[in-house]
Amino acid sequence: MTKYRNQLPQLSLSTFMTDGGLETDLIFNKGIDLPEFAAFDLLKSIDGRQTLKNYYLDYLVIAKKKCNGFVLEAPTYRANPDWVVKIGYKLDDLQVIHNTAIDELEDLRNEFEDDNFKVPISVCIGPRGDGYVPSNIMTSVEAEEYHSSQIKVVSNTNADLVSALTINYNDEAIGIVNSAKKHNIPVVISYTLETDGNLPSGQSLKDAISSLDKVTNNYASYFMINCAHPEHFKDILNPNDSWTKRIKGLRANASKKSHSELDESETLDIGNKKELANDYSKLRNHLPNLNIIGGCCGTDSTHLESICETWFKNN
Repeated sequence: MTKYRNQLPQLSLSTFMTDGGLETDLIFNKGIDLPEFAAFDLLKSIDGRQTLKNYYLDYLVIAKKKCNGFVLEAPTYRANPDWVVKIGYKLDDLQVIHNTAIDELEDLRNEFEDDNFKVPISVCIGPRGDGYVPSNIMTSVEAEEYHSSQIKVVSNTNADLVSALTINYNDEAIGIVNSAKKHNIPVVISYTLETDGNLPSGQSLKDAISSLDKVTNNYASYFMINCAHPEHFKDILNPNDSWTKRIKGLRANASKKSHSELDESETLDIGNKKELANDYSKLRNHLPNLNIIGGCCGTDSTHLESICETWFKNN
């Protein structure tokens, strides 16, 4: 039975934490080989599931001390049809993959949640193609059909919502939202941005959010930004613009490098943790409803600990 699907606790103004750069942390910091960047592949073994549990525990311990809740994000960024087949799974495996992921996260929720600390469970959805460059371009209708394979499966689990991360063109985002609406599950869209603050497609963030809300009748529960450094987009945000109030979550990169530079990098750029923490805190002046803080490429639990300390010290 789902717990928060009809009333997401993070829609309040209470501060929620989520995790950081799962895949880059596992690959670079823990030396784990992830086929095609697919962290869900670890779910197939006892050792792999323990590795994922340990990863989440690092964040949950910090969040329980400092925040009002934690959004548990399933390791399913690559668990959509094209990618699961590419690394050797069958489409029929999608339900088992997601059932296993949610079972593991429910165990963690049961361990940490109490009346003052809420833990909604989200299923992470990645783009059909590359996370940095618009590829396998679909119409919104095609995107709805494609992502329904995963979203329909998720709707049959105890997940509370789906969160689409690193979305880089809007037709795919619209298709994901329409699919979530069809399957009656809350959805969050998280755009990735280039160093100029625009989507990789060239569309402005303002236009992406405004146009998606218009054609989907504001179905998305909220929006996030991920896989970009605050330096890349802080100047495009005006707190007086209504669209900025739709952004509640931030999962920034540790690095200030562009996507193309990150693609070519053979080492992990962990950035400046103190500076990143200050950047998060300052963004509250630009994003009045920002209350979900996490990380993306290059971040780990120590980044989030620093961000949380600065967040509450300065606000």
